[in-house]
Amino acid sequence: MRVHEAGALHAEGYGGPPLYLPFPTDVNALLPQLWADSVCRDADGRLTVAGLDVEAIAREFGTPAYVIDEGDFRARARAFRDDFAAPFDTVCGGADVYYAGKAFLCTAVAKWVAEEGLSLDVCSGGELAVARRAGFPAERIGFHGNNKSLSEIRDALDYGVGRIVVDSFVEIDRVAAIAAELGLVAPVMIRVTVGVEAHTHEFIATGHEDQKFGFSLSGGQALDAARAVLAHETLDLRGLHSHIGSQIFDTGGFEMSARRLVGLHAQIANELGHHSPEIDLGGGFGMAYTSQHTPLQPGEIGEQLADIVGREFKAIGDGDLEKVPVPRVSIEPGRAIVGPSTFTLYEVGTVKPVELGDHHSRVYVSVDGGMSDNVRPALYEADYSCTLANRTSDAEPVLARVVGKHCESGDIVVQDEWLPADTQPGDLIAVPGTGAYCRALSSQYNHTPRPPVLAVRDGRAQVIVRRETIDDLLALDVGSS
Repeated sequence: MRVHEAGALHAEGYGGPPLYLPFPTDVNALLPQLWADSVCRDADGRLTVAGLDVEAIAREFGTPAYVIDEGDFRARARAFRDDFAAPFDTVCGGADVYYAGKAFLCTAVAKWVAEEGLSLDVCSGGELAVARRAGFPAERIGFHGNNKSLSEIRDALDYGVGRIVVDSFVEIDRVAAIAAELGLVAPVMIRVTVGVEAHTHEFIATGHEDQKFGFSLSGGQALDAARAVLAHETLDLRGLHSHIGSQIFDTGGFEMSARRLVGLHAQIANELGHHSPEIDLGGGFGMAYTSQHTPLQPGEIGEQLADIVGREFKAIGDGDLEKVPVPRVSIEPGRAIVGPSTFTLYEVGTVKPVELGDHHSRVYVSVDGGMSDNVRPALYEADYSCTLANRTSDAEPVLARVVGKHCESGDIVVQDEWLPADTQPGDLIAVPGTGAYCRALSSQYNHTPRPPVLAVRDGRAQVIVRRETIDDLLALDVGSS
């Protein structure tokens, strides 16, 4: 972009669509990779999900609303479960899939995860409380977090979680002490910072050394952590854990991460005489938000990771897996399961064309939600797509920006998208791919009640998280004495 004395917004070429967003041949078409499998248009052009149309959803439940296809969620969970079990079977007897609850968790989702045979990863006392309310099997729960409180650790051990991922020397001592108080042995894994920089946004890259998570391989810190765990009689070292980031589209980073984890695993076995039964490669598998994203399918990821782990253990065993038993592998997908299963339904409030100069213009479409229900565009400059949902249109496509109702210029829902020129107040707009880190990161900014989460199945919608009300907001305001 050429520099302009009045600023970048005035530079030649500003205001056009991004390269990944060509002029559409059909502005009503849906890109299948962005939506749950059941989403389509009916004979009247209305968007439907699992047989239920969006106008019916809006009439009964209002907007904005998160709409999750239960069947699609379950299918994606099963795909990870099955497509990792098969390739890892010959390597280490299978693989365990932990759904990352931080992406989105509520009681209903916890029950779906349990029913589909997955385990669950939680990282706060609140997420653990949801799991307990759902009756999730304790032995299939992993507990994360870089600063777990004493009460959170005690609650986790009291419930009997299958593993606590320790993140600091202080925490190792805390878990050991609380386990001693409760008269039990706590199963722990060591969070290892493997020094791998995933190709993702800096705020969601977690494998490099200069960040808050885990024990670094540099300087032998991770080995010292293993030594510290083994020194406590009330701790059981189950293995090593890593997580290199989120929204990752290839397995190159996982290969380097696995190599370093396997090296540390072997070092612990050789120097400390401990053979850990587990190794966790983390999650972060990407999903498609727009046409620029091409995520791998679970089967592809499973086969590639199984090959990587098998190859690394063969290397330290001189080509013989029998010499160095491979620990059971686990992964932690969250976004890749719930993200594509969900869209957010909004109602259009205002439509305003804005001239940008240099023969460019943009239409600002304001909806009844915004950064309070999806902060990712403001936080990560995340891109989203959208479609006119209550009808189709023969009008010319225009470059639009879908924005929210909040008092921030950065309150953008969809940065760039082609919408019909006749988009008008009262229309419905659907934004796909909002299952992960949207409700989970939502806020009450401008005292805006948060939307409900609706699960749709067989043509019927059920509220699984109700809409907040003004009364809910005022209930927290205790006033003055």
